[in-house]
Amino acid sequence: MRALPDPRPTAAKDVSLVQQMFDRVAPRYDVANTVLSAGHDRHWRRVAMRALAPAPGQLILDVAAGTGMLSAQLRSSGARVVALDLSFRMLQVGARRGTPGILWCNGDALRLPLRDASCDGVTIAFGLRNLPETKEGLTELARVLRPGGRLVVLEFSRPGNRAFRAIYSRALLHGVPATARLVSSDAASYRYLAESILAWPDQPSLARLIQQAGLERVAWQNLSGGMVAVHRGVRPGPPRAGG
Repeated sequence: MRALPDPRPTAAKDVSLVQQMFDRVAPRYDVANTVLSAGHDRHWRRVAMRALAPAPGQLILDVAAGTGMLSAQLRSSGARVVALDLSFRMLQVGARRGTPGILWCNGDALRLPLRDASCDGVTIAFGLRNLPETKEGLTELARVLRPGGRLVVLEFSRPGNRAFRAIYSRALLHGVPATARLVSSDAASYRYLAESILAWPDQPSLARLIQQAGLERVAWQNLSGGMVAVHRGVRPGPPRAGG
C-alpha cells in the first residue's frame, strides 16, 4: 500500500435520484457489474476483505452494501455483518440469497443508525462517490468506528499511465453505456455512473480526505492498473481488549 501525499471537491448529488437509480438497476445489478468489470469485481472485493481483515465475532458495517456481495464475503470470516444501503430494492435482492448472519438495514450513510465507536470495522465499496457530501460521509463512517478499528474504501480511481487513462475514459463514456444496454435493467443510469467515476478524486486526494475525517495510517493499493483502488485508515486510539 502507498502512503499519502489536495482533495478536490465533488459535486453534490440528489439523494432521492441516486436512490431511485439504484432501485431501477437492482434486478440485474450483479450481472451488469460482473460483465462490465470482466469478472474483476470478485477479485476487487477479495482485496478489500483482506485489507479489513475481519475476525470472528467482530461487528462489521458494510455501507452502500447494495445486494450484499461484499457483505457475504465479510460474513464468511465469522464476523457479524450489518449491510446498509439507501436502496431497499438492492437489499431485497441480496436478502433473497439467504446468507445467514447478515442484518439488512435500509438507511442513509450520512446518518448511520449506530452508536459512536460501535463497530470493529467499516467498509464501503463503490458507494462513497455517490454520497451527496464525501467529507461528511467519511466523518460519519469514522464516527461509528471503535478506536483501533479500520475503514476500508473500495472505489473506482484514476490510472497513473496517461495513455491508459485516456483509453479508460473513452471506455467509461462510450463502452460502459453501450454494454449496459445489453445486460442492465436500466442502461441509462450507467451514463451517470461513468461520469461520476471520471469526476472522482484521484488516489492521493481521497487519501487526504480520509485523513481529514480523523483517521490515521492512511494508505491505498491500486488494482487493475489504477482503475480501482482500495484505501484504508485506522481510527486513533488503543484497540479494545480482544479486538
